[in-house]
Amino acid sequence: MIPELIKENIFLEDGQIISIETGKLACQANGTAVVRMGKTSLIATIVISKKEKEGINFLPLIIDYKENYSAGGKIPGGFLKRERRPSDEEVLTMRLIDRLLRPLFPQNFLKEIQIIISLLSYDINVLPDGLVGLVASAAVSISGIPFKGPVSAVRIIRFKNSFLINPGIKSVNKSDINLIIGGTQNSILMIEGEMKEISENEIIYFIKIAHFFIKLQITAQINLIKNLKIKSKNLPVLNNLNFIYLKKKIYFIFYEKIYCLYKQIRFQQMEILLLKINNYFLDDNIILNEDEQNYIFEILKKEILREIILKENHRLDGRSLDDLRKIWSQTNFLPSVHGSAIFSRGETQALSTVTLGSSLDVNKIDNVILQDKQKFYLHYNFPPFSTGEIKLLKGISRREIGHGNLAQRALKNIIPFKTPYTIRVVSDILESNGSSSMATVCASTLALMDAGIPIKRPVSGISMGLIINFLTDEAIILSDILGDEDNIGDMDFKMTGTKFGITACQMDINFPGSNYEMLLNSIFKAKNCLLFLIKKILNTIKYPSLKENSPKIFYFEIKKKLIGTVIGSGGKIIQEIKTSTNTNLKIEEKENLGIIEIYGKTDKQIKNAIFKIKNLIFFPKKEKLYKVKIKSIKNSELIIILPSGQTMDLKKYENFKNLNLYSFIRKGDWIKIKSVNKNGKINFKRII
Repeated sequence: MIPELIKENIFLEDGQIISIETGKLACQANGTAVVRMGKTSLIATIVISKKEKEGINFLPLIIDYKENYSAGGKIPGGFLKRERRPSDEEVLTMRLIDRLLRPLFPQNFLKEIQIIISLLSYDINVLPDGLVGLVASAAVSISGIPFKGPVSAVRIIRFKNSFLINPGIKSVNKSDINLIIGGTQNSILMIEGEMKEISENEIIYFIKIAHFFIKLQITAQINLIKNLKIKSKNLPVLNNLNFIYLKKKIYFIFYEKIYCLYKQIRFQQMEILLLKINNYFLDDNIILNEDEQNYIFEILKKEILREIILKENHRLDGRSLDDLRKIWSQTNFLPSVHGSAIFSRGETQALSTVTLGSSLDVNKIDNVILQDKQKFYLHYNFPPFSTGEIKLLKGISRREIGHGNLAQRALKNIIPFKTPYTIRVVSDILESNGSSSMATVCASTLALMDAGIPIKRPVSGISMGLIINFLTDEAIILSDILGDEDNIGDMDFKMTGTKFGITACQMDINFPGSNYEMLLNSIFKAKNCLLFLIKKILNTIKYPSLKENSPKIFYFEIKKKLIGTVIGSGGKIIQEIKTSTNTNLKIEEKENLGIIEIYGKTDKQIKNAIFKIKNLIFFPKKEKLYKVKIKSIKNSELIIILPSGQTMDLKKYENFKNLNLYSFIRKGDWIKIKSVNKNGKINFKRII
């Protein structure tokens, strides 16, 4: 018997339909939802552990997203022919879901939660990452777990001066605004995207449009839940009596010490104080274990730090609300690389390097949805020493992929379209205390200019915070936030831009109560910071300038029929040219031409490669005079050197047959010859 399908439809203004389904698939999970739009289909499942996880004081939430190759009618490449580790694009989607959902779960919910989302079918006209927020929220809501939802998210772009909701990849690639926005019925929670230097008011306008469609999707989820008659499950919490007792006791004994330590900027002593607090309660007759005590201490610390900012209107490091930390920067920091810069802001420091390559060095992306060749890409590394920690280096983390992607989006639209180079930027974070991704943007702008890339305009980045006084609804906006301010705050808003507009942003709000005025104020304050930072960048380096050690790239065209001559049988000739000239060569067909790209470290290497190629493809033009040098005369053979450098034996040409060459010409002489097309063959006529 086929299970009953329960379904809700969302009707969009352009005639498209989004459907939410449940009841038919994956019924053993605690909650399952399927979302369809066009031919794109996603399934989300949530499973909740039966027991609480011990030894933790945070929400144990696991988010996984995978794109099945079958969804796009593809078979995976490689030897194993099956899906492998998540691609960068899948990791970025996981982070989107986590950022949207995590703030809405009770923080004292200690049962493990795993949400798995799979792409079942892919429609080229509907990107799935605009639907993952909807399908994940629907599955969570169906499970009955305590959750301050439903929520949803949409992708919105501006294409041909109009907006599109959840568009396809082709439209996204041609858009000048590309945002994924998530929120509740009443407020925005998450923004992620890139733009081509747009204004502050434009971004607010598009947020409002997106929020309208988010509300439609939330209403559909509410209707679905009503039809299912979902009841909320019991919430496991810490022992209330012990929790209240311990919190009051720590407040009474340690409040002043914690308050004074932070006012005196003595962060390193907090661990010592925490150890004293734990030891103080070892002999106390309470049930709470050490992890639970730590959890309560973190809650108290957060409350105290917020109180310092709200009461005294100054920051944990003594700055005013709008002050940026001290900044210094330097270019040409590593003289042997193509471009380098270091950028320090307070205790956050990024070292960026630029390497210039050929088209053979493009970053090739080939997955279910995206097939691309990136000529500009940025990699971000966050080693444990940057925060004074010891950790095993286990490969690239999700955080590193997310922060690198944000910085890449911030910079990619200011790279000149016609640059001949493939550009790889690497940002290594040497110190971190807040906003290392934004330091990466500043350092990478400096490094690109140091490498001589003629970027359109400098880009800078800043991270803004927010503290809400929930008694008065006052919103205090903080510029250039510290790590601790990020942890205790209600918003982390990263924004990048030039003097003409915003290029990328990423915003996470930790409470469902934001409003457009608060967002606009944050954007305007961030803009002032960006302009200040751009001045700092231009004080460090005013103009891009190629270095002597920068590689050279030369392009020239040949006839399409001559491509085989340059490549040779099995690629032997082109490989010989590469090896002998120490260059990289690439030949690409374009209409009736062959475009040859030569990449070398010096002008001499480039010239040698050009010389060899021209020798291969030289063909005399009819009735054109050529001044040539006599290389040798032997046994009635006349060997000449053509202008291209190619040597030729003229013995086979009838004009030179049966002549006593020694009577009128000698080795090293220069003569003029003319090519004559006779009976379909090349012939030469001697002209002294």
